[in-house]
Amino acid sequence: MKGSILIKNASELVTCHGYEPKAGKDMSDLHIIKNGAVVIEDGIIKAVGKTDDILKEYDENKYTVIDAYNKAVLPGFVDSHTHFVFGGYRAEEFSWRIEGVSYMDIMNRGGGIVNSVEGTKKATKQELIELGKKRLDSMLSFGVTSVEGKSGYGLDFDTEIKQLEVMEELNKIHPMDIYTTFLGAHAVPKNYKGRTDEFIDYIIEEVMPVVAEKKLAEFCDVFCEKNVFSIEQSRKLLLEARKLGMKLKLHADEIVQLGGSELAAELNAISADHLLQASDEGIKAMAKAKVITTLLPATAFSLKEDFARGRYMIDNGCAVALASDLNPGSCFTESIPLIFALATLYMNMSVEEAITALTINGAAAVDKADIIGSIDVGKKGDVIILEHPSYKFIPYHIGVSVVEKVIKGGMLVFDKA
Repeated sequence: MKGSILIKNASELVTCHGYEPKAGKDMSDLHIIKNGAVVIEDGIIKAVGKTDDILKEYDENKYTVIDAYNKAVLPGFVDSHTHFVFGGYRAEEFSWRIEGVSYMDIMNRGGGIVNSVEGTKKATKQELIELGKKRLDSMLSFGVTSVEGKSGYGLDFDTEIKQLEVMEELNKIHPMDIYTTFLGAHAVPKNYKGRTDEFIDYIIEEVMPVVAEKKLAEFCDVFCEKNVFSIEQSRKLLLEARKLGMKLKLHADEIVQLGGSELAAELNAISADHLLQASDEGIKAMAKAKVITTLLPATAFSLKEDFARGRYMIDNGCAVALASDLNPGSCFTESIPLIFALATLYMNMSVEEAITALTINGAAAVDKADIIGSIDVGKKGDVIILEHPSYKFIPYHIGVSVVEKVIKGGMLVFDKA
């Protein structure tokens, strides 16, 4: 049967069991089965349990069998915040940051997001598809089986649509599942300088309806930040997006404590992301509203900023997700091992919490906890096999991937061997 695999003898079958996000202390419960086995049929998980029990019920001769003796098996990782479709690079800006130039000062120099807009506008659709495929291949090697991708390097009709259509095409030709987000309000383009309200109206009236009509994005996001888009402008945009059937996300409280966290809670957004400056009140409001708090530690690391308060968020009942924020400026990395290292060493998250944050909670951040993010019957057969007998090797081997095999929809799509 196509997409049918039986994995047996896993030293640790880390199921991350659940069909909804895990908040607070529940993030520590990974539901591990010793000497575990998984049966995947036609791309869907059919059975999960101890190897002896599974082999009594299923004939291994009918499957492609993988013996995971002395290896840990986990759900595929879900990278729930990326900007992986872009043209052009910003290596010079990285050098400026090393010299101490701030992110906002770089934007004022004509760098930042608007710099990537030029490169993305110039790139053809085929060039962006080829670049995107290479980046997806790299993510896959780190164990990522589902990814969120944002537009936002167009800030105009043609390029925003182009980015979203590129992701639509990549979703058809690449093994990885891509969940798309419209981020037309990522920055204020040069031709709208001093006219931010007019730009928001342009996005709402001219671009967003076409995105919705063509079903190019499931989510709408906005960079809610001082000197970018205000609380009022962000609320207006997101409410209009909701009317068009899109689910809501926010870049919130990254650089200044503006109130984006509170807005995310008010609007019952699926997720609020970054949150380096989120207030105590905003964090508690997000926990109450069940907004996924998506933290991007590699961005804080790259910008040399203080990390988001992951420990405080978990202790106050939030469901925390972790993601890479792969982008050409503030965080040019797709390294899942780096995310694990930063979350555990510098954000005071336990290894178990970090795994939950990159599996079932990452799935919840793209509103897909019912179909991905854990090794549960009925979910997609997205599974990774480590080189080592325990999940604890993931952050322990600092900055190095310990993923040996990646199975997507019951098909072996990456093998380090």
